Amino acid sequence: MFELKESKEIELLNVNAQIYQHSQFETQHIHLDSPNDEKVFMVAFRTIPEDSTGVAHILEHTSLCGSEKYPVRDPFFMMIRRSLNSFMNAFTSSDWTAYPFATQNDKDFQNLLDVYVDSAFFPKLDPLDFSQEGHRLELDSNQNLEIKGVVFNEMKGAMSSPTDQLWHGMSKHLFEETTYHHNSGGDPEKIIDLTHEDLVAFHQKHYHPSNATFFTFGNVVIDEIHDHLERNVFDKFTPASQKLVIQPAKIFTAPVSAQGTYQPLPGDEKNHHVVVSWLLGNSHEPLNLLEKYFMSNILLDNSSSPLRKALEQSDLGKSPSPFLGIEPSNKEIVFMAGLEGVAPNQAENIEKLILTTLQDLVKNGVPKELISSALHQLEIGQREISGGGMPYGLQLMLGCMNACIHYDDPISMLDLDGNFTKLKEKIAKEGYIESLIESALLANSHRLTYELKPDSSFNDNLEEYFSSTLKEKEETLTDLDKNKI
Repeated sequence: MFELKESKEIELLNVNAQIYQHSQFETQHIHLDSPNDEKVFMVAFRTIPEDSTGVAHILEHTSLCGSEKYPVRDPFFMMIRRSLNSFMNAFTSSDWTAYPFATQNDKDFQNLLDVYVDSAFFPKLDPLDFSQEGHRLELDSNQNLEIKGVVFNEMKGAMSSPTDQLWHGMSKHLFEETTYHHNSGGDPEKIIDLTHEDLVAFHQKHYHPSNATFFTFGNVVIDEIHDHLERNVFDKFTPASQKLVIQPAKIFTAPVSAQGTYQPLPGDEKNHHVVVSWLLGNSHEPLNLLEKYFMSNILLDNSSSPLRKALEQSDLGKSPSPFLGIEPSNKEIVFMAGLEGVAPNQAENIEKLILTTLQDLVKNGVPKELISSALHQLEIGQREISGGGMPYGLQLMLGCMNACIHYDDPISMLDLDGNFTKLKEKIAKEGYIESLIESALLANSHRLTYELKPDSSFNDNLEEYFSSTLKEKEETLTDLDKNKI
């Protein structure tokens, strides 16, 4: 059964944050108690791909295609139409997969809870659903083989984007020997290697209550939820023999340079992207995260910020890169700065521009008014609940997700006042921000300078790869195989 381990009133968020832990499975349940009538539930799993076949992404799709209790084709979409929900969805991130819903109706909450729990822990994972959601072979009107699949087509479109190529290219080098080295959404060239057996094995390993975290928000009866989970989940499993842990990246001994290519749009055939990036410690440590956001605000917040100003006024590129600032979604924080619309052979000059700007700041000092305004903007930004179509409770859950996934303290991620008090104590010390820039960036050997180059034959080469793969496959097919297809 679940036992209450910790609770804390967080006045700023109008919640009482409670951490429950299961006595046998050590599974956490994070409850954000609030008088809010919108009740939110979410179950999340650590999902740690070891390749770029998109197994976690395809599993997210396939698990919603019917379960033991609800063996209909699409219980998820049926409930969207028939329930009183205010939110239903599923997310696949780089290292977790989550299934959230929200409703104001008590009976609807119980119905959705039953559907979601059964879909996550006991999906049918039918081979035909895998073929539809993942990848499959079809014969076109000329009896030629072609590759289809919801996720396959989705990722073909996504990976044609320069920004996707840029992020995944950087991640491949920044995060050596970790799950982030791979494309969790799926690389179309690798998706076609995934088998149904791989999918089932991934589910059995990752969608286990020992590897899950449950979240609730609002005016819900905790004992009823615990009883439901006990009867419908924990009673049907035994505790896992080992924890799934996401490893940190292998640290560079010296800065690294790397390159990749993308398919340019007409007129962009000479448009290179150059981004310099660093790893800045754990994203699930709230003070470290807040500190790095503060540093990023000083450097890049607006056109008068020193690093953004240097990039905007430089003639080395057309504009600052879309990757500018902090990205905290992985285990370790990424800080990025760069330019797009760059001519060939300018990567070293852009790296020099960025490093020289940082060195000048450390040498000459950061203006006091810049420190003050950056802190003010950070407080406003961190306290703002942006909405974005998500329920308030779900936003809070996602705010402490990294701490749960990496076995850290979720309440500390939500306690903004306590974290800001600690940050302000650091800022009050003379030379703090200059020392931070020096240690986090200039003296940090885990630095990558990545150049994404235009290649007008990129898409043609990809299609050629699929054509040759299909040709090899076609040569092995019998008439019976074609009839099955």
